[in-house]
Order: sequence, then structure tokens, then C-alpha cells
Amino acid sequence: MKHEFTCRVYYEDTDLAGIVYYANYLKFIERARTEFIRTLGVDQNRVKAEQGVVFAVRRVEIDYLVPARFDDLLRIETRVRAVSGARVILAQDIHCGDRLLVQAVVTLVCLAESGRPVRFPADIRRKLAQLCVPAGN
Repeated sequence: MKHEFTCRVYYEDTDLAGIVYYANYLKFIERARTEFIRTLGVDQNRVKAEQGVVFAVRRVEIDYLVPARFDDLLRIETRVRAVSGARVILAQDIHCGDRLLVQAVVTLVCLAESGRPVRFPADIRRKLAQLCVPAGN
């Protein structure tokens, strides 16, 4: 299963050449991940308040294939690739129309308020595992 999120490229997202500044793709995929988690019925504020854990990005691998430009409408697809007790790996692709612009693989972990890594809450891990689509599918 994939989750889709759309967003528009605004002038503030671009450089002087009118193309998206590379670091802004990280913002786009972050927004898509937040909305993906929300569709699972996970309230991140409640998880923090009740269980004392937050999600954090541990690693990002990103390939910039084609630049997005001012006013493009982007579609970010998010898929769960792997789930373990300690981490979740997501594939996130950014498209503009039928063009694939960016491919990212993001590793998420959970942290306690102290900043120490902790296991993902079991209920969230189960929800994510049900959506897992191995790489290549």
C-alpha cells in the first residue's frame, strides 16, 4: 500500500534559477510522512504525551533525478519497506505528473524524552507492518 500526498512548489522553495533548493525536498517528504502517520490513526502529540516517545529520522538516502520548479504540483508517494522493533524504513518518491523527480529511503526510529533510542510502540509497529511492501514491489 502506498500513501499519496500532494503539495505545490512555492517561490520560497526555489533558488534564483527557479528550481527547488535541494534541502526543501526533505521538507516535502517530512510533510508526506506526517500525513501518512496521521492516516494510520496515530496522533504523534498523544504518543509523546502518553508514551514519552517521538519519531526521529535516523538516516536518509536521497537521489535527485530531475529538478522540480516553481509552481509544480508534486505528488509524494510513501511506502513501508521494513519494520522491526527499533526502526521503520520507508521509501518516498516525489513525482511531478508522470516524471519521477526524487527517490528517498528514510529510516525512522523512536526516541525517549532523554534522547535515548527506544522500541516502537507495539500498536504502531503492527499498523506499519501490515502495510509493508518489500523493495522492488
